[in-house]
Amino acid sequence: MKIFVTGCAGLLGSNYSRHLIKNGHEVIGLDNLSGGYKAFVPKGENFTFVKLNLEKRKKVAELFEEHKPKVLFHFAAYAAEGLSPFIRNFNYRNNLICSANLINPCIEHNTKMVFTSSMAVYGSQETPFTEDKRPQPIDPYGIAKYAVESDLAVAHKHLGLRYNIVRPHNVLGKYQNIWDRYRNVIGIFIRKTLNGIPILVYGDGEQTRAFSDIQYYMEPFDLLHDNFDGEIFNIGADKFFTLNKVAETVQSIGKKYGYDVPIEHAEGRHEVKHAYCNHDKAKTMLGFRDNTKLEELIEDMFVWAMNQPNRKVKDFEYEITDGIYDYWK
Repeated sequence: MKIFVTGCAGLLGSNYSRHLIKNGHEVIGLDNLSGGYKAFVPKGENFTFVKLNLEKRKKVAELFEEHKPKVLFHFAAYAAEGLSPFIRNFNYRNNLICSANLINPCIEHNTKMVFTSSMAVYGSQETPFTEDKRPQPIDPYGIAKYAVESDLAVAHKHLGLRYNIVRPHNVLGKYQNIWDRYRNVIGIFIRKTLNGIPILVYGDGEQTRAFSDIQYYMEPFDLLHDNFDGEIFNIGADKFFTLNKVAETVQSIGKKYGYDVPIEHAEGRHEVKHAYCNHDKAKTMLGFRDNTKLEELIEDMFVWAMNQPNRKVKDFEYEITDGIYDYWK
């Protein structure tokens, strides 16, 4: 089967592309390398990499016309909820407009679209979040994701678009960009530790999150190729931890490998205090099982990161600075 994968240099896209290649699919991977690295892009006889900015609507349309994929997995995004109020234009171009540029050719070529949304659509509701909760996002990132979800539903009803939606959360694994100062909290903690910088926890550190290993997502994703239509699935870990506990775990593992840094606290930011999901639907319909052991996963990530080049941390040019946090100035 010929499959398009956007964001093939990122965590989800890179890992799933490798899984698809291993299982005999022909994969065309798309990425503009703004949030990932060429070194993370898969290689192989059945893999073709296309460097492409998805804002280029005509280029996207031409690529669909050339390859006519059966399925599109749309992983590409800039997932930085906390930063999104300060980069609104970039956020909506990257997370909304780029998605719209994929929906049109999916309709034209009868390509099934699997869209990676986010639990950010739920906002600050009672946990655990279930798929039947009405989305109430509290930041531009969540708003963009919910807008795409809504458009998919309309395109399905009006024009017959085939699609499914997954809402993963706090996923970890190899090929994650740990050099981004604004997203992937465990990656940030690991990078700081490796560079001898204090681990910075926002607010009181009692925020709760559930972290999962990317390896458990592969087979459930496979079932979205030919099965189901118009379904939404939460996918991730059931067990949640405070960010204080996560910071202490990274600190302890760092000490084991000769990196001893303190934990410090900074001003809190505008974010959901408690965010984790119910996964009963994915377990029942996709056979999803998460067996993540957080300490082992963090140690695996830490060892992987130790063997990576010390890449430069990218800074964003903020579109507004009113209300920007001191630690991002």
